[in-house]
Amino acid sequence: MEAEQPKTTGRRALLLNCIVLSIGHCTGPLVARLYFLHGGNRVWLSSWLQTGGWPIILLPLTIAFLQRRKIDPTSKFFLMKLRLFVASAVIGVITGCDDYLYAYGVARLPVSTYSLIIASQLAFTAGFSFLLVKQKFTSYSINAVFLLTIGAGVLALHTSGDRPKGESTKEYVIGFLMMLGAAMLYGFILPLVELMYKKAKQEISYTLVLEIQMVMSVFATAFCTIGMIINNDFKVIGREAREFGLGESKYYTLVIITAMIWQCFFVGAIGVIFCGSSLLSGIIIAVLIPVIQILAVIFYRESFKAEKGVSLALSLWGFVSYFYGQIKQNKKKKKQTPKTEMPSPPNP
Repeated sequence: MEAEQPKTTGRRALLLNCIVLSIGHCTGPLVARLYFLHGGNRVWLSSWLQTGGWPIILLPLTIAFLQRRKIDPTSKFFLMKLRLFVASAVIGVITGCDDYLYAYGVARLPVSTYSLIIASQLAFTAGFSFLLVKQKFTSYSINAVFLLTIGAGVLALHTSGDRPKGESTKEYVIGFLMMLGAAMLYGFILPLVELMYKKAKQEISYTLVLEIQMVMSVFATAFCTIGMIINNDFKVIGREAREFGLGESKYYTLVIITAMIWQCFFVGAIGVIFCGSSLLSGIIIAVLIPVIQILAVIFYRESFKAEKGVSLALSLWGFVSYFYGQIKQNKKKKKQTPKTEMPSPPNP
């Protein structure tokens, strides 16, 4: 297993990954929805973009490799062993399935609705964390999971009230269910990544975390590429770009930006697992929902009805509950930690 990190280094790494996760999670849903709002309709392409930006991970990996070579000229570019590679590849294929479910939901639902559905992912993350990695819960974390899950469930009331124009009730309901499935599946993926860290049988460094994310993304992208080929997406991309509401050049710009932003989300998510836990990663994803809600109302002028207001309030309550519990737990640990006394000087 990995050596313990210094507390300051661990905290800085956790903070950095939280920031990267926040950037990806707050902007990813907005740019994904922008594609569908202005004439895009290729669900497999949208799912492909969620992991298709994996080559940018090669940049930090190359920098890390060059630094290692200065110390050890025999150092290899990839640190990952076969056992970890296979596990990452399997999780990558599962991620590809999740990408499709998510993209289908994005195509059918407003940002403010599907972002709140994603909050239900926390309940699945908590359950799978308990089963797979024996996650310990406090009364505060249980309360947070309960509130955030109920908050997402409130959306089931009058779900068709914010159905986009021109979309049938059947399409809307299917989109709702697909997004709920995406939340459940990603709630399984996060603890699965944590379990992989624990069973890796090699030291897990942050460089190795980036390699894991890259392999996961490569296999998820391959899965979505097969879907694009079957659906003939590659043949119509050029035509779709020419007919795109914002213009052809902005179409390709949006595609590139979307791929890069989603990499921020995935790298941040598994980085938080490395520095903290899968439950913490799920909590952060859930508590960022209010930010996405506000941005959706500002940029897309989406309606904000009573159900969403109740859901938002419960999400904020859950957020406060979890972190208040963490603060109390940390204070309790400090009180219980015995202070080391200085040995008295020997008598002359």
